[in-house]
Amino acid sequence: MTAELTRKSKLLDFTHPDIATLIAERSWQELDEFNKIGAAYDYVKNEVLFGYNSSDDLKASEVLQDGYGQCNTKATLLMALLRALGIPCRLHGFTINQALQKGAIPTYIFWLAPKYIIHTWVEVYFEDSWIDLEGFILDEPYLQQIQDAFGRQKNEFCGYGVATKCLLKPQTEWKGKSTYIQKEGIHDDFGIFATPDVFYSLYGTNLKGIKRWLYRYVIRHLINRNVSRIRNSKETWLTDYPFYSKE
Repeated sequence: MTAELTRKSKLLDFTHPDIATLIAERSWQELDEFNKIGAAYDYVKNEVLFGYNSSDDLKASEVLQDGYGQCNTKATLLMALLRALGIPCRLHGFTINQALQKGAIPTYIFWLAPKYIIHTWVEVYFEDSWIDLEGFILDEPYLQQIQDAFGRQKNEFCGYGVATKCLLKPQTEWKGKSTYIQKEGIHDDFGIFATPDVFYSLYGTNLKGIKRWLYRYVIRHLINRNVSRIRNSKETWLTDYPFYSKE
């Protein structure tokens, strides 16, 4: 196993004091390999809430400080935590269809989303195999709301940040096998990268120019407000925004 897959980088800044403190306070270094992966995975999945950061190419420490993230930013943080624990990992880059963001992104600002959105997941080396980790994107309270609202969908479901063949039982828990929550929305496959730094240097981030500015300072706050409303709502909200379900 190449040392390249355990090194830090500008984005994988796992020696940052905040990351080091988190690992020390949780005593993750004392765990075996299976539980090290599980601890980092569960933390990123549920304690870093699903939400939209200012950019895809944030440092891991910045994502940790935000306390929320989406596929790309959560992937960077998870990789940093894994490497800090001595677990080899790498990034797999894709694009996903914008349709799976409907509902999470309100209809009135959906025009901002690219047709195909930059997407990444983490691959971790465990028991002599590479395992895909994508199921960490949505925190459990948010996902539970989607399941409660659309559990009647018995076939593939695509919307609200989900693209899965089985909404009620998606593969999102760490059990030593691959996990997914947006896999069925993948369009382009860009392959494997040692660090997110390399990936973003080649493919950039999702928005540029005035759209990037609007997203960073205005739009993402509206999206995060909507995501929070979905997560915390005790009333019906599903009629407010359309969703797309493959039949």
